[in-house]
Amino acid sequence: QVQLVESGGGLVQAGGSLRLSCAASGSIFSINTMGWYRQAPGKQRELVATISGGSTNYADSVKGRFTISTDNGKNTVFLQMNSLKPEDTAVYYCNAEMGIIKMNYWGKGTLVTVSS
Repeated sequence: QVQLVESGGGLVQAGGSLRLSCAASGSIFSINTMGWYRQAPGKQRELVATISGGSTNYADSVKGRFTISTDNGKNTVFLQMNSLKPEDTAVYYCNAEMGIIKMNYWGKGTLVTVSS
């Protein structure tokens, strides 16, 4: 009943920027945490950034370059990506944890390709 849809991926040159968006729809209530994960070919999916209760956490590899934020209603999450590197190339997935029982929802992903 909850859907997450990512957008904003694309092809950029190293040093460039992209802004990813994730819109949640359906029975939205009690969002505990929203975050971004990524998966490169042949790699495990890894955490990029999360936001919860106004606090943010980032993977060391993106700290200082990426910024996660939400709208006031907490039904949209953004990832501003600056100073992109080729190693940032991956499919980026949106995640939301909701409710007392902490249900997790995932988007289908958006591809980010950084060329050198």
